Amino acid sequence: MAHQPSNSIRRRLFAATGAIAILGGGAAGLSAYQSAPAMAEQVTVPRTEQSTAINGFADVVERVSPAVVSVRVQSKRQMASDSRNGFNFQFRGMPGFEQLPEDHPFRRFFREFGGEGEDARPNRDRRTERNRPRRERPSGQGSGFFISEDGYVVTNNHVVENGSSYTVVLNDGTEMDGTLVGTDPRTDLAVLKIDTEGRKVAYATFADDSAVRVGDWVLAIGNPFGLGGSVTAGIVSARGRDIGAGPYDDFIQIDAPVNRGNSGGPAFNTAGQVIGINTAIFSPSGGNVGIAFAIPATAAERIINDLIDDGSIERGWLGVQIAPVSDDIAEAVGLDVAEGALVQQPTDNSPGAKAGIEAGDIIVAVNGEKVEGPRELSRTIAGFDPDSEIDVSVFRNGDTKDVKVKLGLMPKPDRMAMAPGNDQDDDGSPTPESSALDDLGLTVIPAEDGEGVVITDVEPGSDAEEKGLSAGDIILKVNGQAVGAAKDVVAATDKATKDGRKAVLMQVRTNDAQRFVALPVSQG
Repeated sequence: MAHQPSNSIRRRLFAATGAIAILGGGAAGLSAYQSAPAMAEQVTVPRTEQSTAINGFADVVERVSPAVVSVRVQSKRQMASDSRNGFNFQFRGMPGFEQLPEDHPFRRFFREFGGEGEDARPNRDRRTERNRPRRERPSGQGSGFFISEDGYVVTNNHVVENGSSYTVVLNDGTEMDGTLVGTDPRTDLAVLKIDTEGRKVAYATFADDSAVRVGDWVLAIGNPFGLGGSVTAGIVSARGRDIGAGPYDDFIQIDAPVNRGNSGGPAFNTAGQVIGINTAIFSPSGGNVGIAFAIPATAAERIINDLIDDGSIERGWLGVQIAPVSDDIAEAVGLDVAEGALVQQPTDNSPGAKAGIEAGDIIVAVNGEKVEGPRELSRTIAGFDPDSEIDVSVFRNGDTKDVKVKLGLMPKPDRMAMAPGNDQDDDGSPTPESSALDDLGLTVIPAEDGEGVVITDVEPGSDAEEKGLSAGDIILKVNGQAVGAAKDVVAATDKATKDGRKAVLMQVRTNDAQRFVALPVSQG
């Protein structure tokens, strides 16, 4: 990974014995998939030439390395701390620092890497800071790889989010400006494009990851700690991992050493094909412990192609709040096996509600394919295009019946603390939700199961950051009121303000643990 990113970008999802750390570099299913375009310079190694553990992987690495790039991100956003390029510098208040001459090498070094300077003034007013024009500054570094000869680059969303400009560094050191084509925060994928200027770049192809088995060799190539192209090797440790990073978790776990800066880099098989995109590590300390997670190639390919087509992702939407089916629930309703997804409540006027799906139904299959649980249902529905007509099998009153549903378009994420100029009504004025919630410093989307809103970003220097809130946390209630969208948080915050309260009490879930966090609210 790159330098130590800000809390809002790096995102840690705390587990019982450690943390799932998003790799990387930010300022801080699924239906059939298309194949990647025909390669101009094939980097896949024919299976007859596959290297083995005995002979080493040098031949594979030599052929695939030209397709792997480094991604540098610049941003105008204020950083949350003095963490740069993987170093954790804390310079403010250091004895003797203020006595250093302005042209002293240490002061110049600290200014570049530690944030010292006008943006590091103590006790600065946060509202003024948000409105003040920001100069671009290096804010992230990760990895990526070419997937076409005309310069499309795949990386992670958390590598590029909040960036204002992007530089793609090729294997030979050539630096080229990149343009952001599109991102998908729900799967943590992003696509950049460079102007190849007539140059044919080497690029990689995706493997059919359904053939990947636990124990297969895997190579991770990327840009850890900004060192440039580095290679590590290991094996596939597990399939189908759910780490709580999002509604569509289905990661490949590998034990090849993956570090900060490897975000967005490819995991190759010994045929030189991409089996996954390195995204997160499990680490109590932030360092590599041999447990890394990659987005499966097959799942990623359709998302990437959609982003290239129109810069966005359209997913099918059923519109029901769902929960797991426990043994007790299965026993109570007469279901033989504790499988499927329990409908807690259909969303008003949603496709599911219009089709007659009711609270208490248990969805057991979609188009005849068994549904194991809520997450499988989410991935399945998201794999359909909007307006698709599907058969949903529900268990109700001891019997199973099929319900025909015409899916809708999954709503776009609600956002708080939007970038200036992007959060406006048609008349050009800031929206009430943005104005009311900007001071909380949060970006959220509705939770896939309908229970709460998921934090996707925390504003650097905000009260939310100081209270320990981070991306991946789920806000369940605000002042005792259940929330399912940004507008619900707005309503609770407005009520607290009208009642003269100085803070709102949020019930927050991190993995399986819950806690209460009090956040100050604006008094106007």
